[in-house]
Amino acid sequence: VQLQASGGGLVQSGGSLRLSCVASGRAFYSDTIGWFRQAPGKEREFVAAIIWSGTRFYANSVKDRFTISRDNAKNTAYLQMNTLTPEDTAVYYCADRPVRTFSLPNYFRRDDEYNYWGQGTLVTVSS
Repeated sequence: VQLQASGGGLVQSGGSLRLSCVASGRAFYSDTIGWFRQAPGKEREFVAAIIWSGTRFYANSVKDRFTISRDNAKNTAYLQMNTLTPEDTAVYYCADRPVRTFSLPNYFRRDDEYNYWGQGTLVTVSS
């Protein structure tokens, strides 16, 4: 399985970007897809996730500004990011977690729960 993230770039504060994550090698319609980010000098953190049913979860810092979605027919997930601030500057990673028979509560927030990772795409927000 390979994940290819794209869509990052330089944007001014208050602007928008849409990230894409294309999966190849398997159909991901039953998987959990997550977005994480890592800012310079900081640990990687959870941003958003969408499970097989379409239920979405967000970090408090991005709730009401970011929207995660998926198109199973295209094996692609998206992260629409609006009202960006310099604090959103980071490398953004998409990740894929195939369905399992047992899951911990809030498993989708844990990066060690995901099996496959994209290479990351850099988002830089200028003030």
